[in-house]
This record gives sequence, structure tokens and C-alpha cells, in this order.
Amino acid sequence: MYRILIVWALACAGAVDAPAQTAMPEAGALARAPSGGENDAAFVEPSAPLTLQRAIDYALAANPELGVAVREVQAREGARIQSALRPNPELGVQVEDVRDRSRSTTLELSQRIERGGKREARMAAADLAGAVARHDLQARRRATVAAVYSAFHALLAAQESQRIARDSLALAQQASAAAARRVRAGKVSPVEETRAKLAEASVRSERVAADSALRVARIRLSALWGNAGPRFERAEGPVGHDTELPALERVLAALDDAPAMAGARSEVERRRAVVEVERSRSVQDVTLSVGARRNEELGLNQVLFGVSIPLAINDRNQGALYEALQRADQARDELAARRLQLAGQLIGAWERATTARERVRLLDAEVLPGADSAYRAAVTGFELGKFSFLEVLDAQRTLFLARTQYLQALSEMHDALAAILAVVDAKQI
Repeated sequence: MYRILIVWALACAGAVDAPAQTAMPEAGALARAPSGGENDAAFVEPSAPLTLQRAIDYALAANPELGVAVREVQAREGARIQSALRPNPELGVQVEDVRDRSRSTTLELSQRIERGGKREARMAAADLAGAVARHDLQARRRATVAAVYSAFHALLAAQESQRIARDSLALAQQASAAAARRVRAGKVSPVEETRAKLAEASVRSERVAADSALRVARIRLSALWGNAGPRFERAEGPVGHDTELPALERVLAALDDAPAMAGARSEVERRRAVVEVERSRSVQDVTLSVGARRNEELGLNQVLFGVSIPLAINDRNQGALYEALQRADQARDELAARRLQLAGQLIGAWERATTARERVRLLDAEVLPGADSAYRAAVTGFELGKFSFLEVLDAQRTLFLARTQYLQALSEMHDALAAILAVVDAKQI
């Protein structure tokens, strides 16, 4: 009889583990995934010119925050595997009396049978939790691409600012040399040369600030793929004054396909599945048992059969079911609020991008050429004695201000575009 019970227990264990065997290769694949710990080698980009697409590829391959989202997807896969497993059988031994002549030994095997669709509801909830994690990963990837876009164009602007500062310093040195020549010729007061030297020193400080801003921009970009010491030579690409903006209608139309919205919809479905899980738990499980008893005093082997079921008198899982129902309603409210929030963000970002692009166009087409021409004319007129150096300084300040406004407008435009790309797919707009 004992041998029969042991064989039955092994058969039950094999039947229970059968669904898990089909899923375990995936678990093994997860176990072989990189750990992401402190000993993992950091990604270092090659020392070559950097394009926007390469920067995006580097960030998608090595961004630390994306690694966190990947681990969450893998963890959800483990939860999905676990949700498909059935309860284990239980093997128990009971000995009554320790005297050999009157000893009674009972061997019993029990198996809990789930009722109410618990396993199916549990698996459905786990699948939807995995879908939520995958949508979150997609949303983080999109946010990473947008962050690279913003940081890359900030780097292009910083490089342009450094170039402008270098050119401005050359112009200031030219004006200072002209002032020195006129002082030596006795045509102007030495005060004019002092003013020119002060103006040149001010431009030198702007050059130092531009160099520092460029270093910061380089580090900000390379940090997106986990490298605090950038090795790439320089960023290559258009500064972006001719960037085309998508129509607002197309941007809003792409919102429903955004990963953030898909994740919110999956969360609504997951919480509905959790309701079914809690509802299934209100149905009591049945435990079947079979065993054998050896009565030494009577010299008999007895077969035992049993069935047990909890009496749902006090706990019918009513509180957990009510909570799950409220959570499901909450998820629907969160979905509606999320859409309104993202739509507001997209509209605001589009308005900022449109305004900044118009400023960029005006500055590039009208203000910058005029300011540059006025400054060069002022320097030439000063050399010929037609203007005072105060007029040169005024033209210089106007030129520097126009260049600063131009770069600020470019940065604002690309930051606003990055805010749009963080939500919707560029291919859909």
C-alpha cells in the first residue's frame, strides 16, 4: 500500500510540474541574462565623430534606467511562470503510540484541487502585468531617445556657442588692435584703448564660459549611456534652424498609440483581471486525501480516503474583492486623467516649439546678419575715425545679445521637440 501511495505522489508531482517544464527554458534564458551589477563593464563609445543616430544607439544599448525596466520585464516573466503552477501534493506520516505492539502508523497523501478558475485568472493577471512592464519599457526607451535628442542638440548649440565665442574674441582683438593704433597715432584718448581692452577681457570670459558649457554638454550626453568621461571627438549634425515641425493634429492623433497610453490601458485590463482573481478566491478549494494505516495491535492494513473543504462562514474574500473593484475603477479614472495630462503636455510643447522656431527664423534671417554687419561697420568706421569706441561697444553688445538669443531659441525649440518625442513616435507625426 505504501508503495502505491509513493508512486501516486510521484505521478501527481509530474502532472503538476508539466506546465512549468514548457516555460522553464525562458526562465533559464532569464538566468543567463547579464546581472547589471557593479562589476559589469561600463560602455565606452569610440573616439570618433558622433552622430545623433549613433548616440541614440549607444543610449538604447547601455542606458542604466533602461536596464531597470528590462529587469522588470524579466521579473514579470518569472511571475507569469509561477502563476501557471498548480498546488503541490502533501505527504504526511503520523505515528500513534511508541510501543511496538500497539503502534499505529498512518501514511497519507493530500492534493488540493483549485476551484473557481483560480489558475486561469491568476495567469491572465500575470500576462497583463507583463504587458504593463513591456509598455513601460517602450515608454522609457522613447523617453531615452528624447533625452538623447535634447542633449545632442544642446551639445551642437554648445559647440556653436564656442565657435561664436572664438570668432567674437577675434573681432574684439581686432577692435582692440584698432584702438591701440589710433591711440599711438594720437587720434583718440588712451581711455579708448582701455575700453577696448576691457571689452576684449569680457569676451575672453565669455570664451571660458563657452568652453565650460561645452564640457558639461558632452558629459550630459555621454552620461545617457553610462559614461562620465566622453571620448567622442565632437557631435556632427545640423544645428537645426531649418527643423520642420509636425502639425498639432498629427501629434494629438498619435497620442493614442503612445506607449504611455498603451501601458495605462493595459493597467486597466490588469486590474480587471485582479478582480477576477479575487472573485475566484471566494470559491473554496477541495482537498482530496488517500492513505494507509498499519495497526500493529490488530495486525491490519487499512485504506483511508478523505475530502475536506473550508466553510466560508466568516472569510469569503469580500474585502479583497471590494478593494480590487475600486482599484479597477481607479485605473479607468487614471487612464482618462493620463490622456488629458499627456495631451496638455503635447499642446504646450508644440506651442513652445512653434514660438521658438519662429524666433530662430527671425534671428537667423534678419537680426544676426544685421547685427554682424553693424558691428563690422562700427569697427571699420572707428578705424577711419568716423565713430567713437562707445559706438563699437554698443554694436558689439548687440551682436553678442543676438547670438545668445539665437542659441537660446534653438535650445528651447529642440527641448520642446524632445518633450513631444518623449510621448509619441516621430514616425507617426
